[in-house]
Amino acid sequence: MSEVPTVAEPTAITRESLKDGVLQRMIAAADPAAEILSFEALAESRRAILATEPAAGGDVWVFGYGSLIWNPAFHFVERRTGLIHGWHRRFCLWTELGRGTPDRPGLVLGLDRGGTCRGVVFRIAAAAVEEELDLIWRREMVTASYTPRWVTAATPDGPVRAIAFTINRTQPRYAGRLSEEETAQVLARACGQLGSCQEYFRSTLDHLVALGIRDHGLEALRRRIAAIGLG
Repeated sequence: MSEVPTVAEPTAITRESLKDGVLQRMIAAADPAAEILSFEALAESRRAILATEPAAGGDVWVFGYGSLIWNPAFHFVERRTGLIHGWHRRFCLWTELGRGTPDRPGLVLGLDRGGTCRGVVFRIAAAAVEEELDLIWRREMVTASYTPRWVTAATPDGPVRAIAFTINRTQPRYAGRLSEEETAQVLARACGQLGSCQEYFRSTLDHLVALGIRDHGLEALRRRIAAIGLG
């Protein structure tokens, strides 16, 4: 049985580390040729997405479907479960650093086209929008692997417009539609500076279950990983 490689002290994603630019420095150190968005470019991206929503200007909702659910690292004043249409949760982004290595790349989640996705929407108070979105952009938009866009999330208390980070299919690290077996093999074994893919996967699925959210695709992946003998 192969063993999952471990990282002695994985880098933690926290408010403090995001403010310090830890992800930007980590990627720059590992790959000097990486196209890392400057903080000025991130600020422009935030202004641009807010400008496209007429109702923006007050509180802002953000849709979480992966690690934002179990480790948001930003302040919010309300949280609800939400359902969006036209996008589904998929392990479709290669990572050669955060949850993998160049020799054994890992996979993280993205919102890919089609279907539906149940996740969590977080409401950020108007007075905190600038600071909190800055942290979220520093986390999600380091190398433009995602495209921020507005989605409508159906919640128990009515629909809300929220910002979601959808996969950028033009990015070289877009993995496309890998088979369930291929995905499970990667998740079972890959590990990087932020920790293992298994940890990322289990945390996401466990928190979805705790929220009463079923994701049949992730449940099937858990069974596949267990069959490999590492889960």
